[in-house]
Amino acid sequence: MRGGMRNPMPEQPADVRNHNFEEVALGYPEDTAVDEAQRCLNCKNPQCVKGCPVNVDIPQFIHALTERDFDGAIHILKNKNSLPAVCGRVCPQENQCEKHCILGIKGEPVAIGRLERFVADRARENGTDMVKEGLAPKNGIKVAVVGGGPSCLTAAGDLAKMGYDVTLFEALHKVGGVLMYGIPEFRLPKSIVQHEIEQLKVLGVKIMTDVVIGRTFTLHELLGEEGFQAVYVGTGAGLPHFMRIPGEALNGVYAANEFLTRVNLMGAWKFPKMATPVYVGKNVAVVGAGNVAMDAARTAKRLGAENVYVVYRRSEAEMPARKEEIEHAKAEGIELHMLNNPVQILGNEEGWVTGIECVRTELGEPDASGRRSPVEIPGSNHVFDVDMVVMAIGQGPNPLLKHTTPDLVTNRKGLITVDEKEETSIPGVFAGGDIVTGAATVISAMGAGKKAALEIDAYLKEKLGK
Repeated sequence: MRGGMRNPMPEQPADVRNHNFEEVALGYPEDTAVDEAQRCLNCKNPQCVKGCPVNVDIPQFIHALTERDFDGAIHILKNKNSLPAVCGRVCPQENQCEKHCILGIKGEPVAIGRLERFVADRARENGTDMVKEGLAPKNGIKVAVVGGGPSCLTAAGDLAKMGYDVTLFEALHKVGGVLMYGIPEFRLPKSIVQHEIEQLKVLGVKIMTDVVIGRTFTLHELLGEEGFQAVYVGTGAGLPHFMRIPGEALNGVYAANEFLTRVNLMGAWKFPKMATPVYVGKNVAVVGAGNVAMDAARTAKRLGAENVYVVYRRSEAEMPARKEEIEHAKAEGIELHMLNNPVQILGNEEGWVTGIECVRTELGEPDASGRRSPVEIPGSNHVFDVDMVVMAIGQGPNPLLKHTTPDLVTNRKGLITVDEKEETSIPGVFAGGDIVTGAATVISAMGAGKKAALEIDAYLKEKLGK
């Protein structure tokens, strides 16, 4: 109980890691993790749990860590969080649990995320992270989970623990959603995601890949002839947005989703060992400033791009990406070109990108989100000479489910509308995560999956009289 400065995270040197896809952050050694845990003040009225979307008992797992009770620590974590090794790596703790840490008022908060990662990694390596207690006997009631991302993985696991016969349907050839196709290997090793999926199988979850709900089966077919008593939809927000400026159809222009999916899910970073090629330019512009933009920029650098520019219409202070990711990107040689708004992408006669024309901006009054609005400066147009552009300006829901299920109510953005119990307009069909909220964090999607599992359990007990 001493506070003080928090322990730095060991990591690969920047000039080494920007040429490989190995994990950047290397994790705390045991003694460092225990030392960091001992910084916790053991507050009488801890605030950190308020910032956790799945309500992990943070003080208890940290206390167990100070006692070197590693089995107890993972048990406490897994009681609420089914993917601690994932969350410890990719959750924005600085805006969640750590934001509320009392130590952060005058100094640095306890590194809760790093400790979560340490506990989860140690348990995985020692084979002690499988939750075996509190499992209900199987009841034979079928529940379908549509999607394979963090929300669905959480819902499927919790429902299986409650005794339900769960089948998870994934449209792609691998389960994991954004954890597999979106987040690069150097931030989240895929072996960790696969380990968590194997644990679902141990719990009895059936996994069916290459199944597109809306094509292979409709929602009503799942509830009808397929015999499912309830359905959870967590298909995420994977449809990329574009700026609708001239030149977006040129060769060499990617949506960030396509670029990252080719590299992460389909193994393009291992080409030619893997059969998926990916075009990477010599000079690359990434439009956007969120975590996806940072992932795309850092990936392009690792694939051999000489110059990678992040182009954003606001200043660095307004960038929505995690500060840690921005600092990592800059250290790896990514150039930030702030206060620039693209107006067109230029190309040659063969249809390939040759440049991106931008207009300089200045910041005006705050908009509805609280960020200062960019105002274009007339006559400030200029061109970045690039041969590849990645659009990373957000994504929305795939419209397929709505098109094949007219009675599924959505809002004007195409997001599924749910009530306070996460139930949709179709009785027995629940939804959560990015398909309901729009693109958000991994752990907020997990929180929705956890809540949905409880609501589905209550719904089925009432429906079936059990």
